[in-house]
Amino acid sequence: MKKKISGIFCIFMAAVLAAGFMSLCAAAQEGEHREVSVAFTHDLHSHLEQFYLQEDGTEKQVGGFARIMTFLEEKRSKDENLLVLDGGDFSMGTLYQTVFESQAAELRMLGFLGTDVSTLGNHEFDYRSAGLASMLEAAKKSGDRLPEMVVCNVDWKATLEGEQKKDGALLQRAFEQFGIRDYVMLQKGDVRIAVTGVFGKDSLACAPTCALTFREPAEAVKDTVEKIRENEDADMIVCVSHSGTWEDERESEDELLAKAVPELDLIISGHTHSILEEPIIHGSTSIVSTGEYGARVGSLKMVQQADGRWEVQDYELTLMDDSYTEDESAQKKIEQLGQNIDREYLEQFGYTKDQVLSYNPWQFTAVNGLGSVLQEETLGNLLADSYLYTVNGSDTGDENPAAVAIVPSGCIRDTFHKDTDVTVSDAFQTLSLGIGPDGVPGYPLVSIYLTGEELKIIAEVDASISPIMTTAQLYTSGVSYTLNPNRLILNKVTDVSLQDMDGEREELQDEKLYRVVADLYSGQMLGAVSAKSYGILSITPKDAQGNEIPMDRLEDYIVHRNGQELKAWVCVADYLDSFEKTNGRSEIPEYYSKTQGRKIIDNDSSLGALIKNPNKIAVVIIFIAAGIVLFLAAMIVVTVKLVRHRGRKQ
Repeated sequence: MKKKISGIFCIFMAAVLAAGFMSLCAAAQEGEHREVSVAFTHDLHSHLEQFYLQEDGTEKQVGGFARIMTFLEEKRSKDENLLVLDGGDFSMGTLYQTVFESQAAELRMLGFLGTDVSTLGNHEFDYRSAGLASMLEAAKKSGDRLPEMVVCNVDWKATLEGEQKKDGALLQRAFEQFGIRDYVMLQKGDVRIAVTGVFGKDSLACAPTCALTFREPAEAVKDTVEKIRENEDADMIVCVSHSGTWEDERESEDELLAKAVPELDLIISGHTHSILEEPIIHGSTSIVSTGEYGARVGSLKMVQQADGRWEVQDYELTLMDDSYTEDESAQKKIEQLGQNIDREYLEQFGYTKDQVLSYNPWQFTAVNGLGSVLQEETLGNLLADSYLYTVNGSDTGDENPAAVAIVPSGCIRDTFHKDTDVTVSDAFQTLSLGIGPDGVPGYPLVSIYLTGEELKIIAEVDASISPIMTTAQLYTSGVSYTLNPNRLILNKVTDVSLQDMDGEREELQDEKLYRVVADLYSGQMLGAVSAKSYGILSITPKDAQGNEIPMDRLEDYIVHRNGQELKAWVCVADYLDSFEKTNGRSEIPEYYSKTQGRKIIDNDSSLGALIKNPNKIAVVIIFIAAGIVLFLAAMIVVTVKLVRHRGRKQ
């Protein structure tokens, strides 16, 4: 009997000790905060090499993948489990993009940096479906280490049943061969991390050549997160998003995503080039963003809390200046990837990458400042003038000279820096976007005809829309207008006229046709003004005879020179190369050191200025407003009478 009691006692004590040990382990685990170190980039835009950054009135050379490599290696020396993420738009911005299809330089360099996961931005579609497919194939065939790619909201069913199903099928095969998925699982130390990716609504609006149909971003991410929670043992869920943040929280796509999918722990926010000095927090979801071109690299720690969710700590945006040396192996890789640029691309235009075109003694606005203030810009003037110079100085098959050139701020990707030589590479970078139907990088110019009345509407679009959408601000050659920002929206412009380089003005005739040149992308956007404004504003591209040009035939009106598409950047290079030589070298003339009265801002808030020269839209709005006021007044009168009538009855 004693032996039985002794045995039971031993079992009981063993159970107590085991339970105690397990409790201690649980307490230790609860007290031990798991951490994950994260570094992130987005919107690198082919800036493999260092570049000039102008901030606070000073310029310095920053960025470049060789410096980023040094920064990341320092981080890895402290934590070998560093998670490196990229938010898309890794291409389109420098001459390295011209070997996008053959070398896939940007994606291969992301792999060289050790980037774990990236996603697609709208500019990855600039080279159309065939270009993107070729890039993915070239990257895969290289044998180099590559980042995982994630995009969860492609609607393949709708894509393959749509008008562009052939291109859709091409991309579906390319995605499958590369291994682009809805999400991937990563192990960093003792933490399992699910990373998904999403393509935003504004990104799609900025990708006119994209053949894919996309699901609503938040809905697709929500479904993907549910799939992750059902099928994976994930400790953390991260989204690399090419959607962006805006000042207006109601329009800020990644903030809307964070609210709609609260299970996300971290959102790397690309697309809008936002510099978030502090994370945006919604619930337990943190949104981070580090700006453009790799000038800064973001870093942070994700620290797990007692409830299992994660908190951002030690958040930093680190400037890649000369305090970071250039990693030799990365620089050698960059040089290797760029060695074919002259032969594969520039040779056909008669230029070489480092060829000096002109010297710039003037201060132009930094590229990140363009469009931020509604005003004329000397750089915008120079670029627009280059279009007219090249088109009107060449045999383009149209005997009518171009009267007006238009350059939106969103198409300008770089500036010229004071007291430096301007090279072919610099000229290319100012207008580096896109590709033409010829499959050659760089948007070509298109030549269309607009009436004088439509030119006035273009001025009104600039005056009324660009303060809301800075990428829509327009810089022009051949036209001048006065606007008053205090006036009613869509009625801010009070005067529009033609204006030549000497400042001589000529009155616009509403019904007359004027030849207008712009790059292909801008031409497509002009044609979309009517749809975007719900018919309130109407701009209809026409041919020389006044016949409407259907938007799907706009490419038929691309400007050709010597049988070759005339690229926007080539106009800039030709113009810079044409300037008069001083002391044996060409120099940007003093004309571009100041504005020329092409966009005059009249801040008069007096009653007379506010009602001066109302346009048709203003008249309609006034009539509608007056009608509403009269209707409300009538309703008040009727209501008062009814109340009085009831009062008398009582």
